[in-house]
Amino acid sequence: MLKRAFLVCCVAGKKAGLHRAADLYTSAWFIKARRLVEATGAPWFILSAEHGLLAPDKTIGPYDKTLNTMPTAERRAWAERVQLQMDAELPEADEIIVLAGNRYREYLMPYLRVHFPTVTVPMEGLTIGRQLNWMDNAKTL
Repeated sequence: MLKRAFLVCCVAGKKAGLHRAADLYTSAWFIKARRLVEATGAPWFILSAEHGLLAPDKTIGPYDKTLNTMPTAERRAWAERVQLQMDAELPEADEIIVLAGNRYREYLMPYLRVHFPTVTVPMEGLTIGRQLNWMDNAKTL
């Protein structure tokens, strides 16, 4: 049986107070992505601009940080930190499916392609509106 794991990027919309990471993010995009990945039963993790690789059951509070406005050197440093976290936390998998924008993927993709037989980015190149539509129409991942 194919072993898969998912990486889902964080979003700006967050609840106040402490929550499980899976419950913290409030945007329609994240809620749809979460629904899709949880339906697979496969392990999944959040790519957090603040925390790096984040397990969905980890309790965290809101933060105001994004890779979209971060300078290149900081994004590279973030990716190096995430790669170390992946070494320790990602399960063995035949495929990693990445639901994240380019800024969250750019310095992680070479690492992922070396460490996993298949790396898939199903919404690559789609605008946010088309990503939402794609997730609405996806039967399964």
